[in-house]
Amino acid sequence: MSWATEHLAEIAVYCKVDADDAELPGYIDAAEGYLLSGVCSKPEDGTPRGAMYLLCVKALALEQYDRRGVTIDQAASENRVVRLMLNQLKLTEPVPESGTGEAAEGGA
Repeated sequence: MSWATEHLAEIAVYCKVDADDAELPGYIDAAEGYLLSGVCSKPEDGTPRGAMYLLCVKALALEQYDRRGVTIDQAASENRVVRLMLNQLKLTEPVPESGTGEAAEGGA
C-alpha cells in the first residue's frame, strides 16, 4: 500500500471532502511530489518530521483543491505556518553518508 493510500482518509478529513473524491489523489500526489523533489525525502511515519511532512501534504493538497479552476487577479497569500514547516523539513533533512570527513579518514 502506498503512503498516499495509507493516509487518504486522514487527508480527506483535513480537506473536508469524501475520501472517494476522484480529484483528491492527484492533489495528494502533486503535494508529495513537490516535497520530494525540492524540500525533503519522505521521513519515517510516527516521527515529528513525519507529522510535519503529513501536515504539509494535507495543507498543500487542500490549497490546490480549493484553488482549482480559480483565476487569481491579485497576489495570493500563503500559509505562513506551512511555509515555516516546509523550511524546517528542508533544513533538517538528514545528510547521507558521502564517504568524506573524519569517519572516512579513519577518525572517530
